[in-house]
Amino acid sequence: MKRSEVKVGKRLSDTTLEALEPDPKVSEYKIHDGDHLYFRVQANGKKSWVLRYKNNEGKWAVFGLGSYPSVSGALARKKAKEFQIRLFNGEIIKTKNDIRLEKKIDQEYLFKNLMDTWLATKKNNWGEATYSKAVKSIERHIYPKFGNRNYQTIEPNEWLTFFQSLQNDLGILTQVEKLTAYCRSAYNLAKFNQKITFNPLEGMTEFLAKRQKNNMKHVELEKLPELLKAIRSNPSRPIGIGLELMVLLFPRPSELREALWSDFDLDKAIWVKPAERTKTGVIHGVPLPHQAITLLKELENYKTASDFLFPSRDSYEKPVSDMTFNTALNRLGYKNRQNPHGFRHIASTALNNQFSDKSQVVEACLGHIKKGVKGVYDKGSHFDERIEMMQWWADKVNVMEVIK
Repeated sequence: MKRSEVKVGKRLSDTTLEALEPDPKVSEYKIHDGDHLYFRVQANGKKSWVLRYKNNEGKWAVFGLGSYPSVSGALARKKAKEFQIRLFNGEIIKTKNDIRLEKKIDQEYLFKNLMDTWLATKKNNWGEATYSKAVKSIERHIYPKFGNRNYQTIEPNEWLTFFQSLQNDLGILTQVEKLTAYCRSAYNLAKFNQKITFNPLEGMTEFLAKRQKNNMKHVELEKLPELLKAIRSNPSRPIGIGLELMVLLFPRPSELREALWSDFDLDKAIWVKPAERTKTGVIHGVPLPHQAITLLKELENYKTASDFLFPSRDSYEKPVSDMTFNTALNRLGYKNRQNPHGFRHIASTALNNQFSDKSQVVEACLGHIKKGVKGVYDKGSHFDERIEMMQWWADKVNVMEVIK
């Protein structure tokens, strides 16, 4: 049956619905059944029911009621009536397009997408190690809780409760400080892009626990020989060697943990820390005393296929976790008495006492190099003087052991 044969003004019978044929001249056509209900016939032969109605904005819209013959004429009219009752009661009806648009908007406002956009602005400004560490921390702690949430709807108290629980349950005060800074900065990006009008994390740190600034837990200098003896009893010799290297070279723990074999030249007695793995973002050369070289040669006996001095057990492509050395010290009985960062404090105190007139050289030994100092052999890095200073410290440790 052609649409021109349908009698206008009457309800469409099932016989008519079944007999209607597509019109080859158009992609589809609609026949009015009554009360804004239409029967649609497409060029491919598909038939369905649609209802025209005025939405909450007062504009005409179309709502699909189902395909024919699954939805018969009687069922379509029943659905149309129920739909109109819902409209009369003030219910806001969402069309497929409305739902599709909402999903698109929801994707745009996912906190994960905001954070990824913010991270992209930092990638070229941060060192590779800093960027990688930030991403891992965010993926581990932030995304599982808020990644798939609309950042416009996350309330300030949700953030406060979340970060307080991280502090209380995991005790990661320093990491929480960084995470709150990352999230607050990401929200600032959204604010400047006019996606939000206020930052829900603004002022929140006032209500979080503060980490102790002097967190370099360490034993007194005279107790160092006893600590070395304990370190050498460590059941994992590679980790024991790592702790001894921390005593002799006093690097930042992450610098040794992420160190690669290619960073060391034992013939020239130097460890070159790439700029992307130093806190200052400046390449830093560390003169190696002969005691450190001996330890590194011993560590070579445990060398694996990994590029790292201290590879993870799970993957040769990753270094040991940031808790490995700290856990080793805890198991040796030095929990809350000595942490890996504390070795820097011990060495700093001894060097400043011995070389009080060479504070800049001591600072260079500690890697406190002003940005702009380039190369490991520049005069500004006091490299030649540091050779003598690093050997003095290693010899002093040896002498203390003998006296002990």
